[in-house]
Amino acid sequence: MITQKTRWTFVWSFLLGLGVLLTGCTLESWDPVGGPSAENAAWTSEVQGEGQLRVIYLDVGQGASQLLICPSGRTMLIDAGNNDKEEEMLHYLQAYGVSRLDLVIGTHPDADHIGGLDRVIDRLDIGEIYMPKIQSNTKTFESLLNSIRRKGLKVKTAKAGRELAWDEQVQVKMLAPVAETDDNNNMSVVMKVTYGKTSFLLTGDAEAESERAMLESGANLSADVLLVGHHGSKSSTTARFLNAVKPKYAVIQVGDNSYGHPTKTVLDRLAKQQVKVYRNDLHGTVEISSDGGGYQITTERPG
Repeated sequence: MITQKTRWTFVWSFLLGLGVLLTGCTLESWDPVGGPSAENAAWTSEVQGEGQLRVIYLDVGQGASQLLICPSGRTMLIDAGNNDKEEEMLHYLQAYGVSRLDLVIGTHPDADHIGGLDRVIDRLDIGEIYMPKIQSNTKTFESLLNSIRRKGLKVKTAKAGRELAWDEQVQVKMLAPVAETDDNNNMSVVMKVTYGKTSFLLTGDAEAESERAMLESGANLSADVLLVGHHGSKSSTTARFLNAVKPKYAVIQVGDNSYGHPTKTVLDRLAKQQVKVYRNDLHGTVEISSDGGGYQITTERPG
């Protein structure tokens, strides 16, 4: 005898499979975190399309950029890849239907993180912009400052302890930089985004020094999803830091490079903790959506 629940399960499976085929993406998993059942969570988020926090780790090669869209539709962009990714960034934002960025975060002055931000700021309506209190004498950094000035924006200082008003249901808190240093990477903005029972830790290029400062600050570092620091460099994601975060999933924003990223050291640490790893170089753009109780993970390529 076929029950009503069985019929709905069959219909949902058929629609989901059809949607994946049409979009060309791979639906990796739906994982409830102490919330509704996997079946109900997936049905609610996919069919109704409401109440989702979307964290999209854009494939910008050997660089980093994350686009966040909250349940109310407000947007946040963290970094924008390297200088040669400017047009690609604009195409991404257009594809996701983004014409305004309510929050823009430049994690630190390195070109592979802020290189595309100047063009994004030039072309889109921008709300607030946050950057850490560190300067750089590069043309890339100068170009970004010029774009900010032309738009009449004022940079707000990114530092540990700041909470950003973005969405009533989503908490956005900066955990680093804790203290000032002249090292770009260790001045990286680190942010924790919490929605219901789900949480994301976005780390920029923060290295061991910054990780140690966060640990000593007493901040709650635990998160289900970790953006692996500094593209998987061995200078980041120390064992002590990883033990404090205890992620279930990790994303490494990395492309073809001569640095050896991600390093075997970091990959081994993640494997030891049985963390499921997604990488832009293998999976393309990775989207992790949350309904506050569970996660749905979609990748551009199977990997």
